[in-house]
Amino acid sequence: MSKAWLIGHITVKNAAKWAEYRSRVPATLAPFGAELVFRGTLAQVLSGRHGHTEVVVGGFPDRAALEAWHASPAYQALIPLRMEAAEVDLLSYDS
Repeated sequence: MSKAWLIGHITVKNAAKWAEYRSRVPATLAPFGAELVFRGTLAQVLSGRHGHTEVVVGGFPDRAALEAWHASPAYQALIPLRMEAAEVDLLSYDS
């Protein structure tokens, strides 16, 4: 079984709403054995193009856990807030 990674590329539209969203996400991760690994702000694009200013990386035990988290009622309830707060591209990767 391989580990799964969630990568979010983010451009904040409303800082207050983004802060609220960020504060509520960790509680949705815990039931799925997930952890926030990294949050950061873009320093420089070294090659190619990238339109977002922030990134988040989350680690999950496997892809099933990541997909279950994303589909969970707890996380789905946060999506309207996320959409008001920021433009977010979420990607999943297996390793």
